[in-house]
Amino acid sequence: MGVKRALYPGSFDPITNGHLDVIYRATELFEEIIVAVAVNDSKSRPLFSAQERADLVYQSLHKSIPPVRILILEGLLAEFARENQIQVVIRGLRAVSDFEFEFQMALMNRYLYPKLETIFLTPQEEYAYLSSQLVKEVALLGGDVSRFVSSAVATRLKEIYTQSR
Repeated sequence: MGVKRALYPGSFDPITNGHLDVIYRATELFEEIIVAVAVNDSKSRPLFSAQERADLVYQSLHKSIPPVRILILEGLLAEFARENQIQVVIRGLRAVSDFEFEFQMALMNRYLYPKLETIFLTPQEEYAYLSSQLVKEVALLGGDVSRFVSSAVATRLKEIYTQSR
């Protein structure tokens, strides 16, 4: 029996066109994608709250992809997957440097929930350099981020960084 749904977790602070590319391509592989906006206390303080990030994911998807659900993930990914009967996690790999960390996470998640497999998707070449952190830095310095994020995210970043000047 094939796997029908998969989990795509991330902080999405903010969601970029690279993330969206992975989501769109994952919908071709699975009947349902659960985008899990992670609350991660070990990372630096996010620019957006978890609910704002979830809202921006929703707005960025243009409400056009029915097989995508957006949830907020608190706690262990493996427990979330077990509780929601999910057996596949999707992770994006931009560069070889991402692989070591992602590989370790995949092994730990499988240790915590043996039925959980991780599938790595590489982005389209035009997004290989893109990260949420770089987008925030460009926006902070007044640069145009409209090629890297949805219009909803670009507008929100402009509002935040215009107010802080």
